[in-house]
Amino acid sequence: MDKKRFGILAAASLIQNAYFKGFFTGKIYQGAAKNICVPGLNCYSCPGAVGSCPIGSLQSFLSGLKFRFPYYVVGLLLFFGAVLGRAVCGLLCPFGLLQELLYLIPGVPKKNRFPGDKALRYLKYVVLVLLVVVLPLCFALTPFFCKYLCPSGTVAGLLLALRDKLVRAQLGGIFLWKVSLLAIILGACLFLWRPFCKYLCPLGAIYGLFNKFALYRMDLDKESCIHCGKCARACRMCVDPSQSPNSPECVRCGDCVKACPAKALKLGFRRKKTEPK
Repeated sequence: MDKKRFGILAAASLIQNAYFKGFFTGKIYQGAAKNICVPGLNCYSCPGAVGSCPIGSLQSFLSGLKFRFPYYVVGLLLFFGAVLGRAVCGLLCPFGLLQELLYLIPGVPKKNRFPGDKALRYLKYVVLVLLVVVLPLCFALTPFFCKYLCPSGTVAGLLLALRDKLVRAQLGGIFLWKVSLLAIILGACLFLWRPFCKYLCPLGAIYGLFNKFALYRMDLDKESCIHCGKCARACRMCVDPSQSPNSPECVRCGDCVKACPAKALKLGFRRKKTEPK
Protein backbone atom coordinates (compact mmCIF):
# COMPACT_ATOMS: atom_id res chain seq x y z
CA MET A 1 0.00 0.00 0.00
CA ASP A 2 1.25 3.48 -0.86
CA LYS A 3 2.54 5.12 2.34
CA LYS A 4 0.87 8.45 1.62
CA ARG A 5 -2.52 6.87 0.96
CA PHE A 6 -2.11 4.62 4.01
CA GLY A 7 -1.46 7.72 6.11
CA ILE A 8 -4.61 9.41 4.78
CA LEU A 9 -6.71 6.27 5.36
CA ALA A 10 -5.34 5.77 8.86
CA ALA A 11 -5.84 9.43 9.81
CA ALA A 12 -9.40 9.43 8.43
CA SER A 13 -10.21 6.23 10.35
CA LEU A 14 -8.84 7.68 13.59
CA ILE A 15 -10.74 10.95 13.15
CA GLN A 16 -14.01 9.11 12.50
CA ASN A 17 -13.39 6.97 15.62
CA ALA A 18 -11.85 9.61 17.85
CA TYR A 19 -13.94 8.78 20.93
CA PHE A 20 -11.16 6.56 22.29
CA LYS A 21 -12.80 6.39 25.72
CA GLY A 22 -15.56 4.28 24.22
CA PHE A 23 -13.17 1.45 23.37
CA PHE A 24 -12.33 1.09 27.07
CA THR A 25 -15.79 1.69 28.56
CA GLY A 26 -17.97 0.08 25.89
CA LYS A 27 -20.18 3.19 25.86
CA ILE A 28 -21.32 4.75 22.60
CA TYR A 29 -20.60 8.45 22.07
CA GLN A 30 -23.85 10.47 22.08
CA GLY A 31 -22.54 14.00 21.53
CA ALA A 32 -23.63 16.56 18.95
CA ALA A 33 -21.20 15.23 16.33
CA LYS A 34 -23.29 12.03 16.13
CA ASN A 35 -25.83 14.02 14.12
CA ILE A 36 -23.26 14.41 11.31
CA CYS A 37 -22.73 11.71 8.69
CA VAL A 38 -19.16 10.65 7.93
CA PRO A 39 -18.35 9.88 4.27
CA GLY A 40 -17.31 6.22 4.68
CA LEU A 41 -18.76 3.02 6.10
CA ASN A 42 -18.37 3.45 9.87
CA CYS A 43 -21.11 2.13 12.14
CA TYR A 44 -22.97 4.51 14.45
CA SER A 45 -22.70 1.88 17.20
CA CYS A 46 -18.92 1.58 17.11
CA PRO A 47 -17.68 2.57 20.59
CA GLY A 48 -15.25 5.09 19.08
CA ALA A 49 -17.50 6.54 16.38
CA VAL A 50 -18.03 10.29 16.61
CA GLY A 51 -20.37 10.48 13.60
CA SER A 52 -23.06 8.48 11.83
CA CYS A 53 -22.82 6.14 8.85
CA PRO A 54 -24.66 7.56 5.80
CA ILE A 55 -26.17 4.17 4.94
CA GLY A 56 -27.44 3.69 8.48
CA SER A 57 -28.84 7.22 8.54
CA LEU A 58 -30.54 6.72 5.17
CA GLN A 59 -32.26 3.57 6.44
CA SER A 60 -33.28 5.33 9.64
CA PHE A 61 -35.29 7.78 7.54
CA LEU A 62 -36.70 5.22 5.12
CA SER A 63 -37.79 2.66 7.74
CA GLY A 64 -39.38 5.16 10.15
CA LEU A 65 -42.99 4.81 11.29
CA LYS A 66 -43.75 7.97 9.30
CA PHE A 67 -42.01 8.47 5.98
CA ARG A 68 -39.57 11.37 5.87
CA PHE A 69 -37.53 12.07 2.78
CA PRO A 70 -33.85 11.98 3.80
CA TYR A 71 -32.88 15.36 2.33
CA TYR A 72 -29.86 15.77 4.59
CA VAL A 73 -28.39 12.31 3.95
CA VAL A 74 -29.06 12.41 0.21
CA GLY A 75 -27.55 15.89 0.06
CA LEU A 76 -24.37 14.71 1.78
CA LEU A 77 -24.08 11.67 -0.48
CA LEU A 78 -24.48 13.92 -3.52
CA PHE A 79 -21.83 16.28 -2.15
CA PHE A 80 -19.28 13.58 -1.30
CA GLY A 81 -19.97 11.85 -4.61
CA ALA A 82 -19.70 14.99 -6.73
CA VAL A 83 -16.43 16.05 -5.10
CA LEU A 84 -14.65 12.72 -4.56
CA GLY A 85 -16.58 9.87 -6.18
CA ARG A 86 -15.13 6.54 -5.06
CA ALA A 87 -12.04 8.27 -3.76
CA VAL A 88 -14.05 8.17 -0.52
CA CYS A 89 -13.57 4.39 -0.61
CA GLY A 90 -9.87 4.57 -1.37
CA LEU A 91 -8.96 7.41 0.97
CA LEU A 92 -11.50 7.77 3.78
CA CYS A 93 -13.25 4.48 4.58
CA PRO A 94 -12.24 2.69 7.83
CA PHE A 95 -13.57 -0.69 6.70
CA GLY A 96 -11.62 -0.29 3.47
CA LEU A 97 -8.47 0.18 5.54
CA LEU A 98 -9.18 -3.02 7.51
CA GLN A 99 -9.62 -4.99 4.28
CA GLU A 100 -6.34 -3.71 2.86
CA LEU A 101 -4.40 -4.51 6.03
CA LEU A 102 -5.65 -8.10 5.92
CA TYR A 103 -4.67 -8.38 2.25
CA LEU A 104 -1.10 -7.46 3.18
CA ILE A 105 -0.74 -10.59 5.34
CA PRO A 106 1.88 -12.75 3.57
CA GLY A 107 1.75 -16.46 2.84
CA VAL A 108 -1.66 -16.45 1.15
CA PRO A 109 -1.93 -16.62 -2.67
CA LYS A 110 -3.59 -13.51 -4.09
CA LYS A 111 -6.33 -14.00 -6.67
CA ASN A 112 -8.14 -10.89 -7.89
CA ARG A 113 -9.16 -12.16 -11.33
CA PHE A 114 -11.40 -15.20 -11.66
CA PRO A 115 -14.46 -16.35 -13.68
CA GLY A 116 -17.66 -14.71 -12.49
CA ASP A 117 -15.93 -11.66 -11.02
CA LYS A 118 -17.68 -9.19 -13.35
CA ALA A 119 -21.11 -10.66 -12.65
CA LEU A 120 -20.53 -10.50 -8.90
CA ARG A 121 -19.82 -6.75 -9.17
CA TYR A 122 -23.56 -6.15 -9.72
CA LEU A 123 -24.39 -7.58 -6.28
CA LYS A 124 -23.63 -4.25 -4.59
CA TYR A 125 -26.33 -2.57 -6.67
CA VAL A 126 -28.80 -5.29 -5.66
CA VAL A 127 -27.83 -4.69 -2.01
CA LEU A 128 -28.29 -0.94 -2.45
CA VAL A 129 -31.73 -1.18 -4.07
CA LEU A 130 -33.13 -4.10 -2.09
CA LEU A 131 -31.61 -3.97 1.41
CA VAL A 132 -30.99 -0.24 1.74
CA VAL A 133 -34.05 1.23 -0.03
CA VAL A 134 -36.91 -1.14 -0.94
CA LEU A 135 -37.16 -3.41 2.12
CA PRO A 136 -36.71 -0.61 4.71
CA LEU A 137 -39.51 1.27 2.93
CA CYS A 138 -41.76 -1.81 3.13
CA PHE A 139 -41.01 -2.84 6.72
CA ALA A 140 -41.01 -0.15 9.42
CA LEU A 141 -38.15 0.07 11.90
CA THR A 142 -36.11 -2.58 10.09
CA PRO A 143 -32.80 -1.33 8.65
CA PHE A 144 -32.14 -4.49 6.63
CA PHE A 145 -28.57 -3.74 5.54
CA CYS A 146 -27.45 -2.79 9.05
CA LYS A 147 -29.31 -5.66 10.68
CA TYR A 148 -28.45 -8.52 8.36
CA LEU A 149 -25.30 -7.67 6.38
CA CYS A 150 -23.14 -4.71 7.40
CA PRO A 151 -19.71 -6.01 8.49
CA SER A 152 -18.76 -2.68 10.04
CA GLY A 153 -21.78 -2.97 12.33
CA THR A 154 -20.74 -6.50 13.28
CA VAL A 155 -17.28 -5.29 14.26
CA ALA A 156 -18.95 -2.59 16.36
CA GLY A 157 -21.19 -5.20 17.99
CA LEU A 158 -18.21 -7.40 18.85
CA LEU A 159 -16.37 -4.44 20.42
CA LEU A 160 -19.43 -3.58 22.52
CA ALA A 161 -19.95 -7.22 23.55
CA LEU A 162 -16.37 -7.46 24.78
CA ARG A 163 -17.00 -4.65 27.27
CA ASP A 164 -20.64 -5.09 28.25
CA LYS A 165 -22.24 -8.23 29.73
CA LEU A 166 -25.74 -6.92 28.96
CA VAL A 167 -24.89 -6.64 25.28
CA ARG A 168 -23.48 -10.18 25.29
CA ALA A 169 -26.66 -11.49 26.89
CA GLN A 170 -28.80 -10.02 24.07
CA LEU A 171 -26.84 -11.56 21.21
CA GLY A 172 -28.80 -14.16 19.28
CA GLY A 173 -29.15 -15.97 15.98
CA ILE A 174 -29.02 -12.87 13.79
CA PHE A 175 -25.74 -11.83 15.35
CA LEU A 176 -24.30 -15.32 14.83
CA TRP A 177 -25.29 -15.02 11.16
CA LYS A 178 -23.55 -11.65 10.92
CA VAL A 179 -20.42 -12.89 12.68
CA SER A 180 -20.27 -15.83 10.24
CA LEU A 181 -20.67 -13.44 7.31
CA LEU A 182 -17.99 -11.15 8.75
CA ALA A 183 -15.62 -14.11 9.08
CA ILE A 184 -16.19 -15.01 5.41
CA ILE A 185 -15.57 -11.41 4.29
CA LEU A 186 -12.44 -11.01 6.40
CA GLY A 187 -11.18 -14.42 5.30
CA ALA A 188 -11.70 -13.43 1.65
CA CYS A 189 -9.63 -10.30 2.30
CA LEU A 190 -6.55 -12.49 2.74
CA PHE A 191 -6.51 -13.36 -0.97
CA LEU A 192 -8.91 -10.85 -2.58
CA TRP A 193 -8.27 -7.10 -2.51
CA ARG A 194 -11.25 -5.32 -0.88
CA PRO A 195 -13.90 -8.00 -1.60
CA PHE A 196 -16.63 -6.17 0.31
CA CYS A 197 -15.99 -3.01 -1.74
CA LYS A 198 -16.09 -4.98 -4.97
CA TYR A 199 -19.18 -7.05 -4.42
CA LEU A 200 -21.38 -5.91 -1.54
CA CYS A 201 -20.90 -2.30 -0.44
CA PRO A 202 -23.93 -0.10 -1.23
CA LEU A 203 -21.95 3.03 -0.39
CA GLY A 204 -19.38 2.13 -3.02
CA ALA A 205 -22.23 1.52 -5.47
CA ILE A 206 -23.50 5.06 -4.87
CA TYR A 207 -20.13 6.80 -5.08
CA GLY A 208 -19.14 4.81 -8.17
CA LEU A 209 -21.99 6.44 -10.09
CA PHE A 210 -20.20 9.79 -9.66
CA ASN A 211 -16.75 8.71 -10.85
CA LYS A 212 -17.19 9.94 -14.42
CA PHE A 213 -17.88 13.54 -13.40
CA ALA A 214 -16.54 13.94 -9.84
CA LEU A 215 -14.08 16.76 -9.30
CA TYR A 216 -11.45 14.28 -8.11
CA ARG A 217 -10.87 12.23 -11.22
CA MET A 218 -8.49 10.26 -13.38
CA ASP A 219 -7.20 11.92 -16.55
CA LEU A 220 -5.75 9.89 -19.41
CA ASP A 221 -3.46 11.51 -21.97
CA LYS A 222 -4.34 9.38 -24.98
CA GLU A 223 -1.45 10.77 -27.02
CA SER A 224 1.08 9.70 -24.36
CA CYS A 225 -0.45 6.28 -23.70
CA ILE A 226 1.63 3.48 -25.25
CA HIS A 227 -0.96 0.75 -24.53
CA CYS A 228 1.52 -1.44 -22.67
CA GLY A 229 -1.13 -2.82 -20.30
CA LYS A 230 0.89 -2.17 -17.15
CA CYS A 231 -1.83 0.01 -15.61
CA ALA A 232 -4.45 -2.74 -16.07
CA ARG A 233 -2.15 -5.37 -14.54
CA ALA A 234 -1.45 -3.10 -11.56
CA CYS A 235 -5.15 -2.49 -10.86
CA ARG A 236 -6.47 -4.74 -8.08
CA MET A 237 -10.02 -3.62 -8.81
CA CYS A 238 -9.49 -5.20 -12.26
CA VAL A 239 -10.07 -2.01 -14.24
CA ASP A 240 -8.24 -1.09 -17.45
CA PRO A 241 -7.53 2.64 -16.95
CA SER A 242 -6.36 3.02 -20.55
CA GLN A 243 -9.91 2.13 -21.65
CA SER A 244 -12.00 3.39 -18.74
CA PRO A 245 -10.03 5.74 -16.46
CA ASN A 246 -13.17 6.78 -14.58
CA SER A 247 -14.81 3.38 -14.20
CA PRO A 248 -17.37 3.08 -11.37
CA GLU A 249 -15.14 0.33 -9.94
CA CYS A 250 -12.07 2.56 -9.49
CA VAL A 251 -11.42 3.50 -5.84
CA ARG A 252 -8.62 5.95 -6.76
CA CYS A 253 -5.81 4.01 -5.09
CA GLY A 254 -3.31 5.38 -7.62
CA ASP A 255 -1.51 2.08 -8.32
CA CYS A 256 -2.09 2.46 -12.07
CA VAL A 257 -0.61 5.97 -12.04
CA LYS A 258 2.60 4.68 -10.46
CA ALA A 259 2.75 1.74 -12.88
CA CYS A 260 2.43 3.84 -16.06
CA PRO A 261 5.87 4.21 -17.70
CA ALA A 262 4.63 6.97 -20.02
CA LYS A 263 3.08 9.09 -17.25
CA ALA A 264 -0.15 9.14 -19.24
CA LEU A 265 -2.39 8.85 -16.17
CA LYS A 266 -2.95 11.62 -13.66
CA LEU A 267 -5.15 11.54 -10.57
CA GLY A 268 -6.43 14.60 -8.75
CA PHE A 269 -8.75 17.59 -8.82
CA ARG A 270 -8.78 18.37 -12.52
CA ARG A 271 -11.25 19.36 -15.16
CA LYS A 272 -11.90 16.92 -17.95
CA LYS A 273 -10.16 18.13 -21.08
CA THR A 274 -12.45 18.90 -23.97
CA GLU A 275 -11.72 17.12 -27.22
CA PRO A 276 -10.61 19.41 -30.05
CA LYS A 277 -13.26 19.97 -32.67
